[in-house]
Amino acid sequence: MTQKTPSKARLESTHVSDGFCAPQFELPEPLTGKIWTLDDFEASPALLVMFICNHCPFVKHLKKDIAKLTSFYIEKGLASIAISSNSIVTYPKVRLY
Repeated sequence: MTQKTPSKARLESTHVSDGFCAPQFELPEPLTGKIWTLDDFEASPALLVMFICNHCPFVKHLKKDIAKLTSFYIEKGLASIAISSNSIVTYPKVRLY
């Protein structure tokens, strides 16, 4: 009998541990041109980093849930950022918000 391997979306990350410190970064926000850095979030006790793809059907399906999740935890002090792998050249009109 062949055992099925669960999809990656259903597995918890085992690559970082509690207290893991994110590496420094500088990422431009396409709409405003603002450059975001890790220092922009230093006042928060934790930072949720999501790597998403705005045209992915799974992400599009969860759009409202992602907004609810981040809103809920922002009130508790958690900062969050979503980093999209989309190219604004190849997917200029794809926006999650």
